[in-house]
Amino acid sequence: MTEQTAVTEQPVSKVILPDAQTVTSVKHWNDRLFSFRVTRPASLRFRSGEFVMIGLMGDPHPETGRQKPLLRAYSIASPAWDEELEFYSIKVQDGPLTSKLQHIQPGDQIILRPKPVGTLVHDALLPGKRLWLFATGTGIAPFASLIREPQTYEDYDQIILTHTTREVSELQYGKELVESVRNDELLSELMGEGFADKLVYYPTTTREESPKMGRITDLLKDGTVFKDLGIEGLSPETDRGMVCGSLPFNKDIMEILEGAGLREGANSEPAEFVVEKAFVG
Repeated sequence: MTEQTAVTEQPVSKVILPDAQTVTSVKHWNDRLFSFRVTRPASLRFRSGEFVMIGLMGDPHPETGRQKPLLRAYSIASPAWDEELEFYSIKVQDGPLTSKLQHIQPGDQIILRPKPVGTLVHDALLPGKRLWLFATGTGIAPFASLIREPQTYEDYDQIILTHTTREVSELQYGKELVESVRNDELLSELMGEGFADKLVYYPTTTREESPKMGRITDLLKDGTVFKDLGIEGLSPETDRGMVCGSLPFNKDIMEILEGAGLREGANSEPAEFVVEKAFVG
């Protein structure tokens, strides 16, 4: 999860932060996207797919000098078993938070409120055979957690990760993520060789030329996705879905899923698909 609003470039605050965690690594994927890892609070327990509030201190008040924390909801991109926490973020040059967050370096601290929540969790879905993970942009973050979660492969015969971006460089995070899963010796040891054969990666771009062009919503509606993957279509008996993207994208995917007879679920009432409504980037 990330913000869409924007920020002036300023150095990361060095004041002592509440709920502080230390940045361990930062990777810039292009001029709009970056990922970073931080230390994990010893007491933090979460389910793969959930999000937490993270941030930095805001600028001092011009009169009082006091600073308030700037916090936004971010999906945890690392799985529940990881010793560190990973996040994937957009850079918004005028955004209150990301204008500062994009300049963090290893050794810096961020605020992390250790109260994970979210709907993109296995508990919110009824048992099924095929799991669809629909993402745009940094909406891939919770799925980065879920495709590294052993339960995902225990629960489903096939996992299809779709990721739609405007440009090819915006797919790089997902591409390297999927490659790392396929070569993960720990997961292979836990799940058995060949577990990653269940994972299907379906990236598309809408602006820059790539092997597969088009919005995933259009490719679902005209049947291209099903033809490409050798699938007859969506069925409430077999298919389950998780959705994380912009509000218009979420709405369009929900209409497609509901049109196929799937119902929206929640932690309190599992069904055939779930949507992360807290994501706004």
